[in-house]
Amino acid sequence: MVAWNEYKKVAKERGALALELYVVESTPEKPPEEVKSNLPAHLDYQRDLEERGVLVLAGPLSDATGNEMMGAGMIIYRAASMDEARALTENDPMHQSGARSFKLRKWLINEGNLTINVGLSTGKTSLT
Repeated sequence: MVAWNEYKKVAKERGALALELYVVESTPEKPPEEVKSNLPAHLDYQRDLEERGVLVLAGPLSDATGNEMMGAGMIIYRAASMDEARALTENDPMHQSGARSFKLRKWLINEGNLTINVGLSTGKTSLT
């Protein structure tokens, strides 16, 4: 294995973006009705983090077939450290309540393509 910071340095040197973000895989631990009861507070928390520029992306995950909603989700944060990202994750009402557990990892974004369209007169946006 390679030390994370060493790999990040090498990625930058070869011209990769090397943008470090934090990925949370959130998994149901309690019955669906308990997960659902925590949803309003969870979404309010995420909205606040989005407004503060901390929440990058978030949303549900399907099962392995892609056909069923299983109650799990993925959350991506901007944070200064793993400790800060862990605090953000632990303070999510969904995790505080125990309705979901989580796995937290760093993610180094090196490649890809992102397109954002903004309708200047309509205010409509799309992300592809």
